[in-house]
Amino acid sequence: MEAINFEQLLLKTAFCCMASDGNIDKREVSTIENFCEKSELFNDFNFHETINHLVNEINTNSKQFIQDYFDLLSHSKLSENEELSLIDFALKTIYADEEVEYSEVKFFKNIRHRLSVSDEKIIETFQPEHSEIEDFLEEDIKTENLLDKITNEFFAISELPKFENIIKEK
Repeated sequence: MEAINFEQLLLKTAFCCMASDGNIDKREVSTIENFCEKSELFNDFNFHETINHLVNEINTNSKQFIQDYFDLLSHSKLSENEELSLIDFALKTIYADEEVEYSEVKFFKNIRHRLSVSDEKIIETFQPEHSEIEDFLEEDIKTENLLDKITNEFFAISELPKFENIIKEK
C-alpha cells in the first residue's frame, strides 16, 4: 500500500467524492481548488497537475482506484480532528454541485464506516449547517459484514466514465 500524508488523503477523498456520481462538475472542482488555496495544508502544491494525475489514475481502472482509496482510508491512523476535517471536505465536495446523488450518499457511507469518530460527534459538528447529515449516517440493513455490503452496493450502482482532464479556467 502506498504511503500517503493527510493532505494527500484529503485531496483523494474530495476527488473520489467528486467522481462518485460519475460526473465531475466545475463547481466541485472549484470547491476543492478553493479549499486547497486557502488551507495551510497545501503549500507548494500544483492543484491542476495533481488533480489531473488523479483523473488519469481513475480512468485507468476506476473500481480498483476507489477500492485502493477505501483500503488506504481503512489503514490510516487519523485523529478525531483529522477525521472530522476529512468528513467536512467530503461533504463540501458532495454539496458543491447542489445535487446529492444516491451514489454520493453510498460513497459517503463507505467513508464513514472506515472512520472511528462517533455519529454523535459528527452530528454535533455538522448540524445545523448540514441538516440532513443524519441521512448520511443512517444504518443500512444490518448484515454480518456491513462494510463489505455497502462497498459492494456502491460498486453495483456506480459505473464511472472516463473523465476529461481538468483544465484551469482563465
